[in-house]
Amino acid sequence: MKLVVSGATGFTATEVIRQSLSNPRITSVLALARRPVTVPENLPPGADTSKLKSVVVEDFGKYFDDAKKQLEGTDACIWTLAVTPSKSRSLPWDEVLKTCHDYTMEGLKAIFETRGSGKATPLRFLYMSGVAAERDQTKTPKFMAQYTLMRGETENQVVAFAAAHPGQVEVTVAKPGLILQPGNIRHWLSSWILWLLASLPSVGVVGISAAMLEQVINGFEKDPLMNDDLVRIGQKVLSEGKS
Repeated sequence: MKLVVSGATGFTATEVIRQSLSNPRITSVLALARRPVTVPENLPPGADTSKLKSVVVEDFGKYFDDAKKQLEGTDACIWTLAVTPSKSRSLPWDEVLKTCHDYTMEGLKAIFETRGSGKATPLRFLYMSGVAAERDQTKTPKFMAQYTLMRGETENQVVAFAAAHPGQVEVTVAKPGLILQPGNIRHWLSSWILWLLASLPSVGVVGISAAMLEQVINGFEKDPLMNDDLVRIGQKVLSEGKS
């Protein structure tokens, strides 16, 4: 399987790549980022670093010939590129919208259009959103309404793209809560406070990465994949030693 990972220098994407390099079902990992992607640290035994290909994309709204050439034959994509809720407060809205929405849709279209017609299976596209993203555009969320509605509308359009290409594209949306790093006391403390104040769930970065990889490899269980689903799937994969 040829896997594309966007936002590849990010926290979760780095763990996805780390696990991918030791998964025998994945033969190639294409890491898309604005700067070169290096091999992650603490690789598990059996990791094959030769599978990693770093592709620098200076503008995720435009895919030039070299990038398109690299995308040919893609089997699956885990799209993590986005602006987090906390960072969105300090950026102009048009930049947040472009990064979270426009780049997602342009990336999906580019991967679909360049993958070629010889594939026996559909393109599997997993979009990582967030638990608070609201697909129902008639609602007014209490927390960061503009942002959460925008993320929900991006989910809607990703799903609609697959519906417009039946048998050619399969999508699901991962909707985690707070993503935790092992051994990071600050993360775990934040998780406890957010759960206490807002009932915000959490998932470990190792678990969500294992869950997303399992889904793109074996097929999507459902849409969306909520935080509980990601925890459950990730725990099962890790307990079976598949990551």
